[in-house]
Amino acid sequence: MDQTTLMVFGIAMLAALCIAAVGFLLVGGKTESQKRVARVARGNTARLPAVEGDSDNNEKRRKQMQETLKGLEEKQQEKKRRISLATRIERAGLDITTRTFHVLSAVTGTLAVGLMMLSGLSLPVAALGGFAAAFGLPRWVLSYLIKRRQKAFVEEFANAIDVIVRGVKSGLPVNDCLRLISTEAAEPVRSEFQGIVEGQKVGVTLEQSLARIYERMPLAEVNFFQIVLSIQQKTGGNLSEALSNLSKVLRERKKMRGKIQAMSQEAKASAGIIGSLPPGVMALIYITTPDYMSVLFSTTIGNMIIVGGLMWMGIGVFMMKKMIDFKF
Repeated sequence: MDQTTLMVFGIAMLAALCIAAVGFLLVGGKTESQKRVARVARGNTARLPAVEGDSDNNEKRRKQMQETLKGLEEKQQEKKRRISLATRIERAGLDITTRTFHVLSAVTGTLAVGLMMLSGLSLPVAALGGFAAAFGLPRWVLSYLIKRRQKAFVEEFANAIDVIVRGVKSGLPVNDCLRLISTEAAEPVRSEFQGIVEGQKVGVTLEQSLARIYERMPLAEVNFFQIVLSIQQKTGGNLSEALSNLSKVLRERKKMRGKIQAMSQEAKASAGIIGSLPPGVMALIYITTPDYMSVLFSTTIGNMIIVGGLMWMGIGVFMMKKMIDFKF
């Protein structure tokens, strides 16, 4: 077996192992919020005590609540099966088309190949790095923008619910409260509620608008808000009290999230130190004794070692991130 065949075989094996490991890390089960919704939809609400003389009405109301929860869960599961690139771009708040995104990805890959070729790497290694840059880097940036926008939405969402609670208690209709949020709230809550107000002007129902918001913001907080309003519209009840309780729940979730982040900072710092040691040591050795490290860049075996090290480092970083990423 010659050197070229050995290099191609080694790169193929490392790529297959990297893809398999990343796929294993990214596959997860249902979140706790989805499990709670599923338990409620299966009939937990049927255990509520009935008031004497109103058993028929309570039974009818429970059935309506169960049907509503089942319908919402089925719609959410159907939408989560496949997320299009256009939806991801919309979630990130970017005003670009999918064609523009693909063009930017191609430009990023081309620049990566050119830089690697200028640095002295071989063509197969440069092509592999350009492929990773074209398909990995733009999507990583897109995921980062989505998470940042969702975090900003959660920070302001409880305040928006409080506006609805105070408006309903003072006698304002829900539509006026939503219109107030669409003009006075901070971004990105303001733009999301502007979609509700504009949709109602053209005949879109509130339930459809909330489903559209959940598609752009697939968060447990938005899911709770959607369930509360949908159930209240179909079964009635005190909306201000229900939303007030929801606001308290969201604020408690925010406090718990802050506590978890504070308690996990030690683990995150350890993961950051462990992940930065190999490239840091390599950079120091290259600065002090460049001739000792030049073999990695000037020979084919050295290039294969670099590619393999980057792949295994990526797998290790993903594993550490999975271990310190707490979801509740």
